[in-house]
Amino acid sequence: MDTLRIDDDGAARTITLNRPDDLNAINDKLTFELQDALKAVRKDKVRCLVITGAGRAFCAGQDLKSVQGRSGDFDFADALRTRYNPVVSGIRALEIPVIAAINGVAAGAGWSLALACDLRISVSTAKFVSAFGKIGLVPDSGMTQTLPRLVGMARALEIAWIGDPIPAKTALEWGLVNKVVEPDGLAEATRNWAQALAAGPTKGIGLTKRAMYVAWNNSLDQQLDYEAQLQGIAGQTRDYREGVQAFIDKRNPEFLGE
Repeated sequence: MDTLRIDDDGAARTITLNRPDDLNAINDKLTFELQDALKAVRKDKVRCLVITGAGRAFCAGQDLKSVQGRSGDFDFADALRTRYNPVVSGIRALEIPVIAAINGVAAGAGWSLALACDLRISVSTAKFVSAFGKIGLVPDSGMTQTLPRLVGMARALEIAWIGDPIPAKTALEWGLVNKVVEPDGLAEATRNWAQALAAGPTKGIGLTKRAMYVAWNNSLDQQLDYEAQLQGIAGQTRDYREGVQAFIDKRNPEFLGE
């Protein structure tokens, strides 16, 4: 692919946004290649996915140069529906852990991409910028859903309207990222999580992911019933049987994601 780099490490896969000279800004080709890469993850039975950026940025958001001069006839709604939304929904639909390894600035839709991932590890030098409010646009690519749920409505509106850059330390305090490491420790920290998750009971992990996100829109009674349905599935898996037997045998389990 021209705009992405794909690397496998056992059952874990890393997708690297690979436009470092443009701070990995998103153009048409990147969104379509990312859609294809996510489809391949499902087909190839990857058990943990990492998304990161090449160079000094995670992703600077939409490549404004690619739409400059097209504002009059550029269909923003169509661009979201055909380019960005399938990426966000594709990440959410993956029943495996998805980790954003944030190696630098994440701005606009680039930050939305990080928020769409399940877990986020950031370098201490990273900054997070909404950017949309600075150019008269609405936060998109799922940010209006993910951001309020992470930080609350008032703070989400502050981020969207005021748009001040948020340093990694503050992002950690606010729950926007799970972990902050020094730049030279990002690869190791990400690999430790990715390998541990890929070696885990990924069927149960995937069902847990499904339950957590569905819970946003369910009542308690609906969620209790949904948990029962998913537990019925999990209780029939080979990994559940292996986990119980390994506990009885006092050994490490060997999960297969089945």
